[in-house]
Amino acid sequence: MTNSQNHRAFLQAVSPSATGQTHYPLSTNQSIIIGREASCQILLNSTHYKGVSRRHVEVRPLMSQSAGGTPLWQIYDLGSVNGTYLNGQRLQGCQTLHVGDRIRLGLHGPEFSFEYEVNYARPLATSPTNSALHISQILPIVSTGQDLRWKAFLIPGIITIVLTMLLFDVNEIADPIKNPVCPVPFINPFGFQTNCYNILLGLYIAVASFYLVYRICGKPKPWWLLIASALMTIIVLFSPVFKLFILVFYHILPGNTDTEQQVNPIDSLVGYFFGAGLMEELLKALPILLAMFLGAKLKSPWRERIGVWEPLDGILLGAASSVGFTLLETLGDYVPRQLHIVIQQTGTESGLWIGQYLGLELLIPRILGEIAGHMAYSGYFGYFIGLSVLKPHRRWQILGIGYLSAATIHTFWDSVDAFTNNNVQLSIFLHSLIGIVAYLFLMAAILKARQLSPTRSQNLATGFSPRNYP
Repeated sequence: MTNSQNHRAFLQAVSPSATGQTHYPLSTNQSIIIGREASCQILLNSTHYKGVSRRHVEVRPLMSQSAGGTPLWQIYDLGSVNGTYLNGQRLQGCQTLHVGDRIRLGLHGPEFSFEYEVNYARPLATSPTNSALHISQILPIVSTGQDLRWKAFLIPGIITIVLTMLLFDVNEIADPIKNPVCPVPFINPFGFQTNCYNILLGLYIAVASFYLVYRICGKPKPWWLLIASALMTIIVLFSPVFKLFILVFYHILPGNTDTEQQVNPIDSLVGYFFGAGLMEELLKALPILLAMFLGAKLKSPWRERIGVWEPLDGILLGAASSVGFTLLETLGDYVPRQLHIVIQQTGTESGLWIGQYLGLELLIPRILGEIAGHMAYSGYFGYFIGLSVLKPHRRWQILGIGYLSAATIHTFWDSVDAFTNNNVQLSIFLHSLIGIVAYLFLMAAILKARQLSPTRSQNLATGFSPRNYP
């Protein structure tokens, strides 16, 4: 009989960069568990892969041996949500492993190969890497291409490269002096009264800010639905619905936000509460409410994809809606207004360049700061809309608290200047303080939403340190 001590079985990571290690020795007297829980012998960081359960799969030695006297190991799925695949087939029950078997955690998760080393003489941890040179090592994209498609960094990187090339050459496409308004329909479908460069840069910053929130939320939601949420808000702002909102909040309710007509700071606070806080937060919540209504009417799987069934759904749709609102408000109003003011004051080509510079100076902080502004307010309200679905018996109370909370934070931000009497330092301090509070409220809502999520085991992790938070 062959001496089992001269044989060593191990799991070899097919994608070493995802785990930070290449070989994982298997014991002949102790099971190992693979997952993202700290107690697992093979600990995976779920930020790299979707759908890895906390205790995903177990590899355990058998008391019996093969006909040649070598040890045997079995693999057993521990009830993972996305399953374990052995050589491309979903694992059912226990199966004995054979040399070369491929183990994948979920459809697109990390992959391991079961290997066996005969006449083992040195500790595996110190043994040199196999000297054979494979084509996959010379051309890494050959072996990692399939996994690469699912990485969080692939699409953002490609978009960044394409956009950078466009920013380099966009002035060749549309001269900002001859064409102060971007004439390219593909770049400017809504007719923003500003140049192509501003539109591309503003769109990129807005999407990048939203992508951060999307990754922190960790729940996959169809991107076409999130884009539709942003587009719906833009369409509403162009539609008669917006005029109805103006009628109700500006003329029936005291929603006057014209600071030149305000008698004192309290009047300004009241005006911003109705005209900015309540009106704009309700307007941005329309896509969330529509998705919640449609989701209840549709059948699976569309009801789960479109509907609002938990706070994470509401946060994502609310944040997406705010992207549309911020882009239209900034590129369709604030930036063009700055440009036109300078042109009227100077009437020269140099004045046009100054106006474009001042417009860009306004665009970057307005859109970059939306994660502590409109995105924070809308996402926070979206949390309460989703929470009301989980707790329907307290729905109106929950919606009221969320609506008033988001509107109040929004109001404080907009009314700062009315209380600072042109004190720039005080204005910067108060705006920063309110922005930090809004950002903390949004992040706290996301963390609580993750804890309440019915799909918690499938969501992506958010931990920055080796410890993975649920």
